[in-house]
Amino acid sequence: MKNQMVADVLYQIADLLDLKGEIFFKTRAYRIAAQTIEVLDKEIEDVVKQNRLKEIPGIGDAIAKKIRELVETGKLEYLEKLKKEIPEGLLKMLDILGLGPKKVAAIYNKLGIKTIEELRQACLNGKIRDLEGFGEITERNILRGIRLMEKTSGRVLLNVAYEDGYKYIEYLKKNKKIKRLNLAGSLRRMKETIGDIDILASSDHPNEIMDFFVKYYDVDRVLMKGSTKSSVILNDQLQVDLRVVEDNSYGAALQYFTGSKEHNVKMRSLAIKRGYKLNEYGLFEKESEKYIVGKNEEEIYTKLGLSYIEPELRENRGEVEVAAKNKLPKLVKYGDIEGDLHIHSNMSDGNETIENIVRSAKKIGYEYIGIADHSQSLKVARGLSEEKIIKKIEEIEKLNKKYSDIKILCGTECDIKPDGSLDYSNRVLKMFDYVILGIHTAFKMNQKQATDRIIKGMENENANILAHPTCRILMHREPLNLNMDQIFDAARDTNTYLEINAFPDRLDLNDLYVKQAKDKKVKFAVGTDAHNLTHLGFMQYGVATARRGWLEKQDILNTKSIKEIEKIFGL
Repeated sequence: MKNQMVADVLYQIADLLDLKGEIFFKTRAYRIAAQTIEVLDKEIEDVVKQNRLKEIPGIGDAIAKKIRELVETGKLEYLEKLKKEIPEGLLKMLDILGLGPKKVAAIYNKLGIKTIEELRQACLNGKIRDLEGFGEITERNILRGIRLMEKTSGRVLLNVAYEDGYKYIEYLKKNKKIKRLNLAGSLRRMKETIGDIDILASSDHPNEIMDFFVKYYDVDRVLMKGSTKSSVILNDQLQVDLRVVEDNSYGAALQYFTGSKEHNVKMRSLAIKRGYKLNEYGLFEKESEKYIVGKNEEEIYTKLGLSYIEPELRENRGEVEVAAKNKLPKLVKYGDIEGDLHIHSNMSDGNETIENIVRSAKKIGYEYIGIADHSQSLKVARGLSEEKIIKKIEEIEKLNKKYSDIKILCGTECDIKPDGSLDYSNRVLKMFDYVILGIHTAFKMNQKQATDRIIKGMENENANILAHPTCRILMHREPLNLNMDQIFDAARDTNTYLEINAFPDRLDLNDLYVKQAKDKKVKFAVGTDAHNLTHLGFMQYGVATARRGWLEKQDILNTKSIKEIEKIFGL
């Protein structure tokens, strides 16, 4: 059983408990356990067999017992009991943007609505607005949320597809009759959500490769099996397609099946203008159809008069025109990151001690880390009082003496209040090595209010970084209504770094905004927003977003050395 499947069950239990009106801390315990397991670097089956479940942060006796039952039997009696108590359609309603458990329960209890379609019709007929605590605006928001849910249906977050894809690749590598092997499609381009996984292989024995492909341990069912293409559905219901081509066409096929569609159209058009024909089999002379190149991607781009275009850039956003001038950016590399400045410890809502975080960061090879716990007013995240800040500073000073080969910085993720003031006074803010600003409440302001709020926060002399600037949660919460041009101008003018939050359900700023901000000379920081040790690995998704936004190493704060960081922060 896959880690993601166990995590999904725990998330489902949390949702069902929410619908029943259980206390917050009980449902939160299931969500924390789910978050931990879905990014666990071990197979959950192995952890159960080794009787080491309770070594996982956030897993207590009760949840450990349920995970064991689920892994060993494939079922969970507690979940089935909860499902019988609550209509199935109510759980699906929780996926609608802006509908929490209390509102779903009210809709069911007062109107008897059990399905999304019934909810849609009730909104269209104006029946929701009269419920206490709803109103006409909520009714319109529900309809918009239903449309958004339908639009994103069938897609998964990047990290889920990435894990599935690379595990499948590792399995396929065991077959020695495969010559070359790559992920393709939107996953290779590292898009923020993925519809399905594309894999490309070259081999002289395609039928044997297909036989091997469909025998993968995590396949739920085989959709089709042929000599050039096969498709399967994994246990988490994600589709994987494998294409096998001759090695001489591998580069052309990889370029073609990586996409995007718009990039490929541009490439084929350019080929025609130059007297060629480009397809998944290679680059050919237009008239004679003589094969020119196609064994690797680089030679195709070169033959068409272009510098090589990295997969993350292939979205038809001007990359072909810039490549023709040999002026593409030298994209930041995944290994360029020297430290992570957005990490939460167990002093606020993280699961780990600062020392455990330090040890994990050392294994990654970081030169420094920053512990940026939540500020005092965010009670739900155990935000730090001034007394706790002093204890944190003392702890970090002690650890800096103990660990000479990594620097620990003391930061804060300080809330910007609705009026734009900060959650700590300037006197307290000066106690930190650096200050990250963030919004975690009052998301429904109009554009001017929300924009002014953030700009006022960035104008504070102690502000260094703006966390997850648009506050979106992919597939669950739309971004704030902001004037992004004004935000970018203010970030540049106040010398505030905009964060690319690497947590997979945020990836905020998104790649389009990153490119726009870069064009305005804004600088960035990539942070994981880690709440446990496995979250530190999310950094790669933030770097991928930076690359999709055309960023170079010099554009990003935490590619710099600790000496440069200390100079920037005035330490």
